Amino acid sequence: MGKSDLVDTSYLELGLLAARPVCRIQVVNLFGRPEGYGTGFLVGPNLLLTNNHVLDTAELAKKSFAEFEYEQDINGRKKTSKSFDLRPDEVFVTDPEMDFTFVSVAPIATEGTELTDYGLLRLVEDTGKVRTGEYVSIIQHPDGGLKNCCLRENKVVDIFDDWLHYLTDTQCGASGSPVFNDQWLVVGLHHSGVSMKDAQGNILKTDGQPYQEGIDAPSTIAWVANEGVRISRIFKALESRSENEPMAAEALRRLRSHGTGPVGPAIITAPEPIPDAVMELGKLPMEHYRLADGYNPDFLGSLYHLPLPKLAENLQSKVATLKNGGQILTYLHFSIVMNADRRLAFYTAANIDGKKLEKIKRTRDKWYFDPRLDQKYQAGPKLYEDNPLDRGHLVRRLDPCWGPNARDAGEDTFHFTNCSPQHKRLNQHDWLEVEDYILKTADNANAQISVFTGPVFREDDMIYRNEYLLPADFWKVVVFVNKNGKFGATAYLRTQKNYLESREFFDDEFKTWQVPVVQVEALTGISFGLPKDADPMARAAAEKGLESQRSYLRRIRSAADIML
Repeated sequence: MGKSDLVDTSYLELGLLAARPVCRIQVVNLFGRPEGYGTGFLVGPNLLLTNNHVLDTAELAKKSFAEFEYEQDINGRKKTSKSFDLRPDEVFVTDPEMDFTFVSVAPIATEGTELTDYGLLRLVEDTGKVRTGEYVSIIQHPDGGLKNCCLRENKVVDIFDDWLHYLTDTQCGASGSPVFNDQWLVVGLHHSGVSMKDAQGNILKTDGQPYQEGIDAPSTIAWVANEGVRISRIFKALESRSENEPMAAEALRRLRSHGTGPVGPAIITAPEPIPDAVMELGKLPMEHYRLADGYNPDFLGSLYHLPLPKLAENLQSKVATLKNGGQILTYLHFSIVMNADRRLAFYTAANIDGKKLEKIKRTRDKWYFDPRLDQKYQAGPKLYEDNPLDRGHLVRRLDPCWGPNARDAGEDTFHFTNCSPQHKRLNQHDWLEVEDYILKTADNANAQISVFTGPVFREDDMIYRNEYLLPADFWKVVVFVNKNGKFGATAYLRTQKNYLESREFFDDEFKTWQVPVVQVEALTGISFGLPKDADPMARAAAEKGLESQRSYLRRIRSAADIML
């Protein structure tokens, strides 16, 4: 009686969604032996949060792993759990005092499940998400066992600057669990129990006598509450370290990648699946291309004229000729030059206006042959049927989605001229969002970039179905105007070579490398006509005294690794 305890049934549905990003952490010591368990949960793209006392070093994290779906189904049967490696070399940020650790997680489980299948829990920086006297819930793996949720006897009894105290039941193994309010918003990171103490600070047992470590059983300790770190304080700690610690900055970027503030649902689920995996062909009338302005060489400003790249003389005869006699296919905000022999793009050139970008929702994909170019020069559906090859966008779907015709611009990216065969695992690994990072960085003067992308064509590329040559590597060059009013340019390479040669999938081989622009030029025979001082990799190679810039490369594990 009194205050109503009734809640809408959607509360239970939201709770099930909130449980999906929660996992058991199997802690494995440096000798490869299991050492214990903890709980963790996904809070950003490939980003896991747990306690420092669960994972206190990068070396320990590298040996350990996250186990999702370690739980029962509705029939009481144990599900088949999925294990994901941890990648502390990408992100590892820990704080012994606040008892938190952020660590990056592999995007693919050891058996192939996508990490994005589990969604994530958005963390909100604002205070005031819970008050004394309100109730909280904890989803946890008590004693390293199956996933449990405590919904009863869970009142918040104290709120301090850094900590919350609550009465929710927990056990060993629950460390690193999310603490939720009634809206399933994460308000704290469960940390430990709070024991009863005497005036001298001695921990007391349930019989009122001092607890003697090593003699008395831990179960005899008198507990008065449980304690969790406030999420707002974790943000504050990260913020204070982000200026001098690249990994802290990267963790903060991932946390904020889905927005901030207590708006919308607390739970972000996995991306909606695209309806119908079967390729659907469409047909666009010639009128559709009437507004196709193509790549603009003066997009970065009249003082920063950047023409389309030039092909080496021995490549110019390989360019596919359009039906009107031209050689450049123009679309909304991007252009493409095709390789007639390979039936794929030599390169794409796109202008991206970060201030005007629109997030156009993806619907059922339709792919188009471009009627302005003979189909014999376009690798169509046959290349992608009954195999693990994706139609990998060269110009990303959302990159040209700005201006009054944003939706049509996105549709333009679904031409066969704009795709290249990429193994589905490679295609699902983006370029670590290099375009997004450069658009937002303070070193970019006007939030505008021009991006050039394409495959690396080699004579020894793998022959497929007796008529296609599959490119093993892909490149990208991003150009912008920096804060000093000069051209800035960065170049990147990715490879699927090991997969194509062995027909097996090695996730670790799908790496992104930052390289000097001249290395891309040497590999492709394409010249970008950029000033020598535009490329920071070239400057770094010169400072190191390297005879050849082509031998210089930099592994990119996160956007924070990009050299600008």
